[in-house]
Amino acid sequence: MDIYGDLIRMASAADLEAVTALEAACFPPAEAAGRESMQWRLATYPTHFWVAERDGQIVSMVNGPVTIERDLADPMYDSPGYHNEQKGEWQMIFGVATHPSCQRQGLAGRLLRRVVDQARAEGRRGVVLTCKVAKIAFYEQFGFRDEGLSASVHGGVPWHQMRLTL
Repeated sequence: MDIYGDLIRMASAADLEAVTALEAACFPPAEAAGRESMQWRLATYPTHFWVAERDGQIVSMVNGPVTIERDLADPMYDSPGYHNEQKGEWQMIFGVATHPSCQRQGLAGRLLRRVVDQARAEGRRGVVLTCKVAKIAFYEQFGFRDEGLSASVHGGVPWHQMRLTL
C-alpha cells in the first residue's frame, strides 16, 4: 500500500479482464487497446505494466515496453517484438489510464513516478510517451518535454511525443 491507501503493483495475467475494461472506460474505441493487445502486453513485459488498486479494484494503470528505439512508433502497439529487456534504453509508455471516477486524485502521477524511478534504477536513458495536446501540461509537471507532433496516427488523432531524459 502507498501512503494514500492504494496498492501499487505490477499487473499479472489474472488482471486481463480488469485492465481491458479500464482501457475501454478511458479511451475512445479507435484508441483503446483491445483484449488481445492487453494479453500480449501482460505476457511480454509484466515488469513494465503497473496498476493501482483501490478497494481491490484496478483503477489506474501505466504500461509499455522497453526498447532500443528512440521514438514511440505505431507498429509498437501491435507487436511484442519491440520489447528488449536487456538492451532497451527507452521505457515507452503506451497508456496512462485512470478510471473516470478516480481521476484528479493523483493516481496516474504516483504510477508515473514509479515508472520513472524504475527506469532510472534499471539504467534506462529515459521515458517516452505520446499524448494529445490537452495533456502536455500534465506530463510536463513530471519533467517530460514536448518534442512536437509525433509521426503517430494511432486512432486517427494527432499526438505529441513527450520525453523525460534520465
